Amino acid sequence: MSDLGLLLVAALVFPGGLFALSLGLLLKGLDRKLVARLQARIGPPVAQPFFDVAKLLRKQTLIPHEANTVLFLGAPVLGCAAMLFALALIPMPGLATGGSLPGDLILLLYLLAVPGIAIMIAGSASGSVYGALGFSREMSLVLAYEGPLLFTMVSVVLFVGHGSGGFVTLSLHDIAAYQRTHGANIAQPVLWPAFLAYLACLPATLGIPPFDIAEAETEVLEGPLIEYSGPPLALLQVMQAVQRVVVLALGIVLFFPNGPDGVLGVALFVAKTVLMGVLAITLLRASVGRMRIDQAFLFFFTWPEAMGLISILGILFFH
Repeated sequence: MSDLGLLLVAALVFPGGLFALSLGLLLKGLDRKLVARLQARIGPPVAQPFFDVAKLLRKQTLIPHEANTVLFLGAPVLGCAAMLFALALIPMPGLATGGSLPGDLILLLYLLAVPGIAIMIAGSASGSVYGALGFSREMSLVLAYEGPLLFTMVSVVLFVGHGSGGFVTLSLHDIAAYQRTHGANIAQPVLWPAFLAYLACLPATLGIPPFDIAEAETEVLEGPLIEYSGPPLALLQVMQAVQRVVVLALGIVLFFPNGPDGVLGVALFVAKTVLMGVLAITLLRASVGRMRIDQAFLFFFTWPEAMGLISILGILFFH
């Protein structure tokens, strides 16, 4: 099968498509259940996100009179398509799932920004003042965490590039292959600050506490999503579910993708995704409150950005 055919299968079936959607909704359900248990509540069933999406798909779509219909309906489609294609670029351990594009890590970095852009479009196109406030907050948050996220990726491509005898390596497949030969990147002390910076960026990328600033229910009433209903809202939830899988899977590929071939490799990959989601998302969400946008901005421009820069300087001067 050609690289294009592999990418289409990867985007629509596995590891994207139905597989990514199922795993993303499962992760969301587990997150809600564990947070409830940690807060001494019963919580919803783990399958509740599946029920929510199925119910929304049967509901009527209401479009505000003040909304720009094309942008209002197009934003969820744009976000979903970007996340499905992004997951098609991430190599699954032991399996050929999608073609290897030159510089696919750069393409993936752009695709990771699309959900935030889709949320901004959704908020600005809705015609709601709360949507406009959510748009402003989402834009500020994206500007804050994109720098540390970029520094994390630069650290990895520099480390693998130097280890391979070159300068940088921009292929995710090459990064995974390097770790199969030389061991997981997470075992390298010079990359520990970059990994911590990546963990710090995870909640902000997904828009969850303490960085659920754009959709704060008690402040802006879901912000950009306030006017959404029916299938468009279901698509936005699908986008967020698949995005969760994308950012967790990317962290695994960058730092510890090693595993057996075949089904066992996929099972280990899923187990790593669940474990990383629990440690980096669920425990944090259950233990902290929401930050203000100025606090989030200051946070990302200090600790995560500094940690990413430390890894880059350590690789350039000591590796």
